[in-house]
Amino acid sequence: MKLLTLREKEIFNLLLKKLTTKDISIQLNISEKTVRNHISNVIQKLGVKGRTQAILELIKIKELEI
Repeated sequence: MKLLTLREKEIFNLLLKKLTTKDISIQLNISEKTVRNHISNVIQKLGVKGRTQAILELIKIKELEI
């Protein structure tokens, strides 16, 4: 079972490429608030403290690849 939605995975893959919240919102044609909401949802799902920890955990559980 996949933990992330397609949109969440898309956003975290862009975060891995060092894009900012603003850059991601422009690229995906969604608001910065929506990007932040998706990131917050993933952080909550994983029970971690921030984006960096979320990325590390997602790599560890093979939801993201470097």
